[in-house]
Amino acid sequence: MGALVGLGVGVGLLLVWSAFTSPRAAAPGPPRAGRVETLLARAGLADVSVTAFVVLCLVLGSVAALVVQVASRTLPVSLAFGVLGAYLPVAVVAGRARTRQAELAEVWPEAVDNLASAVRAGLSLPDALANLATRGPEPLRDAFAQFALDYQVTGRFGDCLDRLKARLADPVGDRVVEGLRVAREVGGGQLGRLLRNLSGYLREDARTRSELQSRQAWTVNGARLAVAAPWLVLLLMSFQSEVIRRYASPAGVVVLSIGAVTCVVAYRVMMRIGRLPTERRILS
Repeated sequence: MGALVGLGVGVGLLLVWSAFTSPRAAAPGPPRAGRVETLLARAGLADVSVTAFVVLCLVLGSVAALVVQVASRTLPVSLAFGVLGAYLPVAVVAGRARTRQAELAEVWPEAVDNLASAVRAGLSLPDALANLATRGPEPLRDAFAQFALDYQVTGRFGDCLDRLKARLADPVGDRVVEGLRVAREVGGGQLGRLLRNLSGYLREDARTRSELQSRQAWTVNGARLAVAAPWLVLLLMSFQSEVIRRYASPAGVVVLSIGAVTCVVAYRVMMRIGRLPTERRILS
């Protein structure tokens, strides 16, 4: 009996000691979005599931490979175009994301000006944000209409701002939302001045970035043309069976592989040399 009591006391003391000495586990945070999910959100396609997008890529890749296989009857060539076909939706969505980000960067100053006017007119901050659903720039109206509905249903300003950030998936939007959150928490005495300063900064930043992008356009277009040209020539050669069947040999597979790797590396290097610094999302 004494041994059992001693064992129980020892186990209890061990548990107490481990509670104070063991490192505390970090509180579980919200799951981080994957790269595909982030890309879809940036393109304004958050309603599209990752599974549906992946299935679309696989279907387009299979169709492209099948069509080229029927035309050329050369498996390595059809596989190469199958990979290109599968990548096509990714390229389209990435282009849409860049276009949307540039479009939002142009209209955010107007939205901030509308916020400043609404606050100056005596509206509360949530009402001023909800007002953008009808009076704000067109690309932002849907997001702020959802914010107005969320706030009307829940009344939780912070949670509604979090969902607004996730819906916009925009670096400029993150700065605006976090500035409004801080102004709301510490008091709105300086809110009007904060919004005016933010509007001026966003206008200057958008003007500078637009000038740099216009000068950079020839580099981007040249890189894309240089990468696409060899594969367009290969596609035209697919209709000449005597020529294209040479790529079915081991030497032809090596040539295709080296060409594909060279195109990818050259394109990435050219884009890295000519790209502008991209804004990162904060507190996302």
